Amino acid sequence: MLVCSCNYITDKEIREVITELLDQDCWQLIVPAKVYHAMSKRGRCCGCFPNVVDIIIQTTEDYHARRHSTEAEIFDFMSRLKKFHEENRRADVERRQKSHRAA
Repeated sequence: MLVCSCNYITDKEIREVITELLDQDCWQLIVPAKVYHAMSKRGRCCGCFPNVVDIIIQTTEDYHARRHSTEAEIFDFMSRLKKFHEENRRADVERRQKSHRAA
């Protein structure tokens, strides 16, 4: 099935790239930009990104189901992801101008 009509990328190609990325580091955070970069492509209209996110989630779940990942590994990944999110959110807050006013 064609997922990205701007770059003519199919779901099979996306799944293959995601699996290759997971083979390198099965606990890395994969986002559409990383998938496109691995294919030497770039998002143009980015209308396909929500579908790519769904494919990333499904492919990652299938990968870990085949790998028989333990709950401890999944918990460790989730805590790393939460820490990453908090660090980036802090960085966003620090970039605000002093004149910025929250609503």
